[in-house]
Amino acid sequence: MRRYSILYVDAALNLILGTILVFFRPAMIRLLGIPHAKNGFYPNILGAVLIGIGVALLLECFRTAYGLIGLGLGGAVAINLCGGTALAAWLLFGNLDIPFRGSLILWILVIMLICISGLELRIHLKKGAAG
Repeated sequence: MRRYSILYVDAALNLILGTILVFFRPAMIRLLGIPHAKNGFYPNILGAVLIGIGVALLLECFRTAYGLIGLGLGGAVAINLCGGTALAAWLLFGNLDIPFRGSLILWILVIMLICISGLELRIHLKKGAAG
């Protein structure tokens, strides 16, 4: 049951971030203080991908013997670690010209991605040790 709880949290994060990006508006970017894009194409595409990941995680939570199989813990760990690491690299080495609040929001996101990956990996390893 714990395995599914962490997948619910991960799905919710992906769905929230994805929805924000799908409805990307320059005013929101200015408010958050994060790097801007010239148009909404890439943020919208990334948002749709994040929504897809969120849906895949929910499918995994509700899968049955004859249902669709979603994205499991291993895939979630890989996606979150890759995203968190890439974002951290941009924040450390990308010379981004963003205000403090933008850096703070993005570092919080990095920490959330790495922490949820760690929890997912811990749950997976506990399951392996018990089984």
